[in-house]
Amino acid sequence: MADESNKVAAELRESFGKGAARKIRAVGKIPAVIYGHGTDPIHVTLPGHQVSLLLRKANALLELDIEGKNQLTLVKDVQKDPVSQIIEHLDLVVLRTGERVNVEVPVHVEGESYPGTIAVLEISTIKLDVEATAIPERIVIDVTDAAEGTQYHAKDFDLPAGAALAEDEDLLILNIVVPAAARAEDEESTESADADSASE
Repeated sequence: MADESNKVAAELRESFGKGAARKIRAVGKIPAVIYGHGTDPIHVTLPGHQVSLLLRKANALLELDIEGKNQLTLVKDVQKDPVSQIIEHLDLVVLRTGERVNVEVPVHVEGESYPGTIAVLEISTIKLDVEATAIPERIVIDVTDAAEGTQYHAKDFDLPAGAALAEDEDLLILNIVVPAAARAEDEESTESADADSASE
């Protein structure tokens, strides 16, 4: 099941609407709704600071204690104030033990590509089919000494045990390129060298 640190005490709420949500946030809590598996939506209130810390991790699992009943959930949607970035509302999906889910996992680049080149992420996440209780925090790709023109597609990534690709395997994730500014400088130096040799 979820890690001990993912255990969150949730309170059932009876009041709804913007005014009620504003009052909840004013006391440092977050309104949320739990749905899925044909169940009626359950409206709850969660402790703001604890949940904000847990949400730093992509695809956070929360094991809720709702009046003594445990319910494992996956954070599906986070609504934030565009200016203050305060969490305004959460959508949580009910999970069952052993259930598999499709999630987008962040891609993390390690290593230094060939001198003069840079690694450009075309897509920052990769979609996986995994067991809900074993979602990886990230997928790592090592670009050490990769030359210009090297491309990494979804099929090139090493996936954790039990995880399956839920993307087109030929989807381009990362490119190794020479920065445009550096390329322009190279072309200028080549042109001036050609001009010098022509004038000799």
